[in-house]
Amino acid sequence: MFLDTREAEMRWSIGFVAVAFLLATEALGQQAVDAKCSSLAKLELPHVTLHSEAVAAGGYVPSDPAQAGRYKGLPAFCRVTATSAPTTDSDIKIEVWLPASGWNGKFRGQGNGGFAGEINYSLLAMSMNQGYATAGTDTGHAADGTNAEWAIGHPEKVIDFGNRGIHEMTLTAKAVVDAYYGKAADHSYFAACSDGGREALMEAQRYPQDYDGILAGAPAYEWTNMVSAGMVKVKALTESTATYIPPAKIPAIAAAVREACDAADGLKDGILNDPRSCHFKPESMLCKAGETDSCLTQLQIASLKTLYEPVKDASGKQIYPGTLPGAEEGPGGWALWLLGTSPEKTLSYAFTTHYFEDMVYGDPRWSYKSFNLEDGLKLATARTAVPLDATDPNLKAFAGRGGKLILYHGWNDPAISPLSTIDYYQKVVATNDNAASFVRLFMVPGMQHCFSGPGPDSFGQLGWFPGSGPDDAQHDLYLGLEQWVEKGLAPQQVIASKIEGSPSPKITMTRPLCAYPAYAAYNSKGDPNDAANFGCRMKVRYTYSPIGSEARAK
Repeated sequence: MFLDTREAEMRWSIGFVAVAFLLATEALGQQAVDAKCSSLAKLELPHVTLHSEAVAAGGYVPSDPAQAGRYKGLPAFCRVTATSAPTTDSDIKIEVWLPASGWNGKFRGQGNGGFAGEINYSLLAMSMNQGYATAGTDTGHAADGTNAEWAIGHPEKVIDFGNRGIHEMTLTAKAVVDAYYGKAADHSYFAACSDGGREALMEAQRYPQDYDGILAGAPAYEWTNMVSAGMVKVKALTESTATYIPPAKIPAIAAAVREACDAADGLKDGILNDPRSCHFKPESMLCKAGETDSCLTQLQIASLKTLYEPVKDASGKQIYPGTLPGAEEGPGGWALWLLGTSPEKTLSYAFTTHYFEDMVYGDPRWSYKSFNLEDGLKLATARTAVPLDATDPNLKAFAGRGGKLILYHGWNDPAISPLSTIDYYQKVVATNDNAASFVRLFMVPGMQHCFSGPGPDSFGQLGWFPGSGPDDAQHDLYLGLEQWVEKGLAPQQVIASKIEGSPSPKITMTRPLCAYPAYAAYNSKGDPNDAANFGCRMKVRYTYSPIGSEARAK
């Protein structure tokens, strides 16, 4: 049937009006969203100043133009920048990113590494892409993560870095979320590694109301003792050119460790399932016919023992546990953290010297060559233990409000001893009634600091991103934490993946990670690169003896 001209004109007119109305409604809707974002700048919070802006989809411009590509896919969001000044010497920079649509009802706080000093925008983008409202902070200063010069003469900034900055970020972000969405987040989560793991434990211990679920990786929680022990090892390696172990010798050390210990777990695969049972003897590497890269001198053997052994004070009391054998090689191994390209070109050297120069002695002219463990540790404890150490195992307040804590640590971490995290977990279990209702520990064979190493090192610990493995609670420890908080299902194991290859990464190995003290044991048949051929079993715990004496069951 054909329409007459008048009827056609009427229908066209009605259609035009309808389309125009829809476009106007969308425009008004966008204007309302933008206005709501802009209004956040007027939010009144104690000692906090705010600025807000609506960012269109794909419209975020990072400060580094070279990084622009990774942010092109961001959805429209409200960006809030804030400065918190809880003291006259505080200058805590905070960013809160709020999805304009598709919010999942949750808030995720981001942590830092090293001495902090900057906001990790990549993690903000990753979290917001997953639907979270999210926030990050520089913890009160702007600097490279290995530099602590900002701390000289500024004890309040040390407190901001130590614990107050993350708490201020969390309070600010929650208030902004509430104002923007008209409701509080259903649940709040915090996930971070290294110094971020220390920040995570600070939140559970000192600010138990902040988060419902906390994922703490390789926590530097014994900060004062850990860095003091690190200085002992730095001094031992740099005592003279003869005590230094050149990085060219790392492959030989790693091969000797594998030869002595790799098969002890029933599978020769380059991964030590539990390095505490390794009885490697550094003396076996003594040069017999002149020094080469495949052997060690007597002085180098002494230095190697110093790395593996715990640091003790003059009375024999342990200050901090030693580095465990295995995974000495690799991009996240000893060359980066302990040995470097020269005696003073390591991350361990940078962190230990800056800590004592800037936070303990407050003197950039201080020389680490003058360091004495007893005096240095005593002064470090007096000046920084309260703001920096997160050692309290009493988590009753956190557990009492339903909080859940998951710890994880790579067995072959050269930066922070995994034995330290096991010790904290055991103290939490001994201190709190029914600890299994709120805390879990997952040890990761073959993983170095937070990631990397010969073992599977991708299990959602830093958040899910494309190419990081399956996105579910069975393969993602962070999602396992959410499931525990929201559904009461405690994680007993998670499947970790080894992802290799570029530009097309693929999964080359999977292994189960078991809730400590259980461990993943090979079933003696099937592909050892397939998690299906492993099962979680209970284990004997060991007291590690790094120089060749037998491990003792504990």
